[in-house]
Amino acid sequence: MTLRICHLYGDLMNTYGDNGNLLMLEYLAKQQTDNVSIELVSLEENFDPERYDLVFFGGGQDFEQTVVAEDLVNKGDGIKQYIESGGVMLAICGGYQLLGHEYAMTNGTTVKGIGAIDYYTTSQNQRLIGDLTIYNERFDQTYYGYENHAGRTYLGKGVTPLGTVIAGYGNNGEDLKEGVMYKNTFCSYFHGPLIVRNPSLGNHLITLALDNQ
Repeated sequence: MTLRICHLYGDLMNTYGDNGNLLMLEYLAKQQTDNVSIELVSLEENFDPERYDLVFFGGGQDFEQTVVAEDLVNKGDGIKQYIESGGVMLAICGGYQLLGHEYAMTNGTTVKGIGAIDYYTTSQNQRLIGDLTIYNERFDQTYYGYENHAGRTYLGKGVTPLGTVIAGYGNNGEDLKEGVMYKNTFCSYFHGPLIVRNPSLGNHLITLALDNQ
């Protein structure tokens, strides 16, 4: 059995050690299955929603995020199909923002997302920085990490966060929500990276991905 991982825009969206999530997912997956394959899917390349068991979409700076947003339009239908069919995805910071409706940057530019999940992001000059602790009800676990983002993300009605903020800011510093959980897609502002600090979450993602095969 081979776990097929897609590293979405991994050559552009890889700030704050986010690639550590991919390395940790590969390490954990090899404890559960014989083979792990990783493919980079980037600009002007097709995304096949039936090809992968797990997708990782990391964070990037505003410039890279703008470039990715323009290309992501062409992959949008495939990514939405993947998410709606229960495909497993982990999206961090910029990747998280681009799965929503839009991201308004501090310079006033609005970057369109693909609207795969109902939320939107604004931004402010004052960044939300520091240690972050949240409680995840679905897996009954507490996750620890570090956040550093200017974005303020607001979830649509009925959209479930990844967790409730115990310490730190989370999505916007106002509503005690951090990240998003939708079907088998998990989004977060955690850097650090998230899976290295919280391998139990990584094991859940891998188990879900293998169960889908």
